[in-house]
Amino acid sequence: MKERFAIIGGSGAYDLLKKEGFGVDLECRKVITPFGESAPIHRFKFPVLIEGREINLSFLFMSRHGENGYEISAPFVNYRANIWALKEYGAERIISWSGPGIINNRYSVGDFVLPDDIIDETKGRDYTFFNGTGIGFIRQSHPFCPEIREGLSDALKEGGEKYHSKAVYVCTQGPRLETAAEIRKFRTFGGDIVGMTLVPELFLSRELEVCYASLCYLTNYAEGVKDRDYTADELFEGMQNNDEKERVDTMVLRFSEIIRRTLKKLSLMERNCMCKNAMGRYKKRGDIGEDWHMWIGR
Repeated sequence: MKERFAIIGGSGAYDLLKKEGFGVDLECRKVITPFGESAPIHRFKFPVLIEGREINLSFLFMSRHGENGYEISAPFVNYRANIWALKEYGAERIISWSGPGIINNRYSVGDFVLPDDIIDETKGRDYTFFNGTGIGFIRQSHPFCPEIREGLSDALKEGGEKYHSKAVYVCTQGPRLETAAEIRKFRTFGGDIVGMTLVPELFLSRELEVCYASLCYLTNYAEGVKDRDYTADELFEGMQNNDEKERVDTMVLRFSEIIRRTLKKLSLMERNCMCKNAMGRYKKRGDIGEDWHMWIGR
């Protein structure tokens, strides 16, 4: 099983798996890695028409939070095992999705966003493959792969989706939600949206020279952005009203088609970004070789 493309699904991915919206599910397996067991990896295929010929595009799919509901929250996801496993099975480009909250009032619940920068506010996560080594000093001028972002943008335009092409994503530790004071702080930092899942996924991907970008769907206003009464026994305890919940549920159902359009566009795009050469300096110096398995735990 060697596939160039991989999808990491966020909240609601477990429901889409049951709806068979991604195509034919060819197989599913977990991978034992040096960092423990990965989440289950599915291999999907679907037919596309390219230059007048129908071909089957295939990709890997992983549900970040589990396959039987929201089984594991963001701080406890085994990110290193997941990224290692996707790399092992050939992934060169990873598209993730995430459902962050809104800091910047320029955005609305129901919008799609392609973040282009990130602020890391997590604490204590295993965020590198290179513990105890002298490698991993990697520039982050474009933390999200520009080529994947271009493919996502084209796919969203083609589908007539409302989206924002730039945003600063603030990644917090969780699993608790943020306080109003923290949201005010993040706003002064230039944060636009806030979530818990993209760190360390994108940094681990770059360490293994895998392209990574995220498609975010905005689920709610962060604490203090809009006045909302506390409501017990509901998702977000009242931070999301019924109309917003319906909009979000509708957005999640669009993911399968957006992903299919994006993968078609990326399949026609040569991989010329900086991501694939992130470890080039260490290779040139002879610190590491071409076999990425040997970079870890040298």
